[in-house]
Amino acid sequence: MHERLPQYSRSRLQDWIEQGRVLVDGSPQKRSYLLKGAERTHVQPGELAPLGATPEDLPIQVLYEDADVIAINKPAGMVVHTGAGRHSGTLVNALLHRFGKLSSVGGDLRPGIVHRLDRFTSGVILVARNDAAHRNLAAQFASRQVEKIYVALVHGRVKDQQGRIDTPIARDPVRRVRMTARLAQGRQASTSYQVLKRFEGFTFLEVKIGTGRTHQIRVHLASIGHPVVGDKLYGAPASDLGRYFLHARQIAFTSPGTGQRITLSAPLPEELEDYLGTLN
Repeated sequence: MHERLPQYSRSRLQDWIEQGRVLVDGSPQKRSYLLKGAERTHVQPGELAPLGATPEDLPIQVLYEDADVIAINKPAGMVVHTGAGRHSGTLVNALLHRFGKLSSVGGDLRPGIVHRLDRFTSGVILVARNDAAHRNLAAQFASRQVEKIYVALVHGRVKDQQGRIDTPIARDPVRRVRMTARLAQGRQASTSYQVLKRFEGFTFLEVKIGTGRTHQIRVHLASIGHPVVGDKLYGAPASDLGRYFLHARQIAFTSPGTGQRITLSAPLPEELEDYLGTLN
């Protein structure tokens, strides 16, 4: 149904099904009803409820904006969108205050959000201003046309100057807040890395990902024995950094409006520069 009515989010359509506003051959059906192909469907849109997220005057650094796309340099510590009991202090709250209307494709709690960064990861993130741009960007991510480059400081000496990890990633069956690359099953994932600099006990890496799985870089690097500094969830020792040493440095995508290739960069945060300066 969403393919026929792309101007409405999936969550709105599901709500209308629950409310009996979607009829199949004149009768309301449950969300689980499977269409056979010859039925006549009728949708009576309900009043559009306000967005689940509310505007908040929070500082954000805008790296780029046009009629379709906004790029933000997200600071570490800021959650991308509301949900799971968090309703304030997020990037979405800040975006709504700064820009007002955003794409509705992601639903009421995630207006404009095409992809995400973990809370304690910083760097460049793209936001869609309208539904057409959102669908265009989502298709680019799905077809791996978006190039994402990160930098990470990991524990230990990474043996090879460069490498690639293709282990599938799945939800950890024991600790559900974690992902794992040790089950030989899950969603296909691809991470490549190159050593930028070596320190005593640490390695500074440039990391590129061909897929966007949950915690992908953190999981993959930990799976080869090199957890990201500050990432206790995946085995790193306690650190006074107060965040992960993981930063989305660069993203390249095709403009939904002009078709031109756009490359955007976010500088390394001061706290990460300072941390590198303490290493020998």
